[in-house]
Amino acid sequence: MNIQTRGTPATADACPTLADDLLHGAEAIAIFVFGDVRHRRKVYYYASDAKVRMPVFRIGNVICARKSKLIEWIEAQERDL
Repeated sequence: MNIQTRGTPATADACPTLADDLLHGAEAIAIFVFGDVRHRRKVYYYASDAKVRMPVFRIGNVICARKSKLIEWIEAQERDL
């Protein structure tokens, strides 16, 4: 039996949070998807391209994305080939 104190999980893996899935900023998205921050402009391009629309959203002025949604989007791109 896992015992929790003060509302926190007994282990870090027991309860993933939204923050674990959130990428904050085009740089973080570029690193996750393309492996390098130099591809930051591609993130903005794919976020605005109507044909390929990358699943991003904004929190204030900052572009954000969920890792899980980006993986689903990439898998959909692979299926469409």
